[in-house]
Amino acid sequence: MGEAKRRKSTLGKQYGEDTRILPLVPITKSQAELFVSLTTRGAWIGIGLMVAVWVTIRFIGPAFGWWQVVD
Repeated sequence: MGEAKRRKSTLGKQYGEDTRILPLVPITKSQAELFVSLTTRGAWIGIGLMVAVWVTIRFIGPAFGWWQVVD
């Protein structure tokens, strides 16, 4: 008997279902991985936007006279 068949006979109806992180928390492992990937992507987008805004305010803005840079 192969390992997959043994696992299927042991788990019964739960075989093939996604497992939860904790028994009391209704979040599965795949949902947790999706959350981490989305928040990581969002963080990188936020960092990119912050750099773009900083470059605009620091270098491009004074060239057009939007803000006065005091050194």
